[in-house]
Amino acid sequence: MKTSNPVLSRLGQAAARERAAGYAQPGPYGQPGYPQQYQPYPQQYPAGPGYPAAPPAVTPMTLDDVVVKTVMLLGIVGIFAAAAWVLVPDALVGVALMGAIVVTLVLGLIISFSRVANPALVVTYSIVEGVLVGMVSKAFESFYDGIVLQATVATFGVFFLMAMLYKARVIRATPKFTRIMIAVIGGLFAVMLINLMLALFGVNTHLRDGSKLAIVFSLVCIVVAALSFVLNFAQIEDGVRMGLPQRYSWTAAFGIVVGLVWLYFEILRLLSYFQGDD
Repeated sequence: MKTSNPVLSRLGQAAARERAAGYAQPGPYGQPGYPQQYQPYPQQYPAGPGYPAAPPAVTPMTLDDVVVKTVMLLGIVGIFAAAAWVLVPDALVGVALMGAIVVTLVLGLIISFSRVANPALVVTYSIVEGVLVGMVSKAFESFYDGIVLQATVATFGVFFLMAMLYKARVIRATPKFTRIMIAVIGGLFAVMLINLMLALFGVNTHLRDGSKLAIVFSLVCIVVAALSFVLNFAQIEDGVRMGLPQRYSWTAAFGIVVGLVWLYFEILRLLSYFQGDD
């Protein structure tokens, strides 16, 4: 099945290579194959001395797999966020924050551009992401009492709203929508990275200082982060339909967790602007 999602295309190619290696036979006319246990006419493999063993069957991922992995990763993020909040001394918050930013950036890029799902790498990313969330949350909560709870409720509220809109087909991941979203996300990522580098050298671009420009920028980021869930939902839906191996549910869950954390940070920052952050 053809898809406009480049991530799904890479995963589909990986799954195709597995099928070619004997894990699952391709279907007719280029249709996605099915694991051996689902083949209507399974190939018979001779058994006995001198014959190679039959290739193992690969279990395709399901929506339940993605839900379980997502909850698991969010649990890891939450546990390590709480641990970092409590255990990291105030004097080391800045060091821990910068270290977590660098590590999550590197791991996130590796996972995003990898052609093979790596559960261990995804779990490691979630652990470090948890430390980052804990450090950021601790810093904001020290200035604005109750802001973390407000941002958390708002984040999951937006997520479930987008899930309902997608389920009702109010918003769909058309090829044009996907191309625009990928371009916009890439552009925002570049702008935020440049802004971070400039901030380290004392240059204020007014994108994160509570000004009107900063408020508009955060609103744009929140809208884009919310719409990114549409890409995640479409990726999961297409992945299940394509019969991707079960381990790719880790990659799908990773995408949702990244979107949730990004959305949380942007809502946290926006709320701070309306509580006297100059």
